[in-house]
Amino acid sequence: MHTMFQIVSEQFSNFPIIRRMAKFDDRATYQSHYLGLTWEFLNPLIQIGIYYLVFGVALKRGDPMPGVPYLPWMVMGITPWLYMSKTVLDASKSVYQQVGLVSKMKFPVSVLPSIKIVGNLASFWTMLAFSLFLMLVNHIYPTVQAVQFFYYFISMMALMYALGIFNSTITVLIRDWQITLQSIFRMLFYVSGVIFNFETSNFPVLFIRILQLNPFYYVINGMRQSLLSKGWVWQAPNLSITVFFWSFVFIVLAVGTYLHNKFRANFVDLI
Repeated sequence: MHTMFQIVSEQFSNFPIIRRMAKFDDRATYQSHYLGLTWEFLNPLIQIGIYYLVFGVALKRGDPMPGVPYLPWMVMGITPWLYMSKTVLDASKSVYQQVGLVSKMKFPVSVLPSIKIVGNLASFWTMLAFSLFLMLVNHIYPTVQAVQFFYYFISMMALMYALGIFNSTITVLIRDWQITLQSIFRMLFYVSGVIFNFETSNFPVLFIRILQLNPFYYVINGMRQSLLSKGWVWQAPNLSITVFFWSFVFIVLAVGTYLHNKFRANFVDLI
């Protein structure tokens, strides 16, 4: 427990470094591209266009919620999904790729996943603005329930760091883990409620309850409900899912920080 609090506190004490490194990392990634950082926003928009043509037009998906057309509903879900999937994969290889840099500078290895988490936020905010624009175009206006978005944003950040510190350590220990994660996320895309509304589907109730235990579904559905004004976090079954979500985050964070603290002195040798 002490180790977990120590590593988490390192993120807050080193936040100025994390922010500067995140900006530098973004610029370095796209410095050889003509459009530069614009690709961070173009790639999600291209994916949204493809998903809408396939699921919203070709498959003729109806309104997933009463009074909410498919396009704004889908974009409101795909915005956190694109951020979370990219961030988890980027953070999982952060230690493996940059531990040599840390060994030459004075800041803890534990901040490397946070650099990816903060660095990917720029595209998230842009996509969120686009989502709100689609809501207004479709005459969907936020209500007081929108304040819950800030809670779900904090939940997303906690989930990202818990998975980041865990996966980045496992990737150093087991090289195949990065490839395994990519396969897992291909599957999670279809079972996280990004393009299908399970609650209005014909799936068995038990199957839907199992799908709702997915922590990515919790964040995606929560942000949707907040901004589309379709429910409160303490309403059933949200309350029980909330308990499960935070239990999952705490366990992954505890295991991840323990493994990180145990092996970080040997990261350079292991790589």
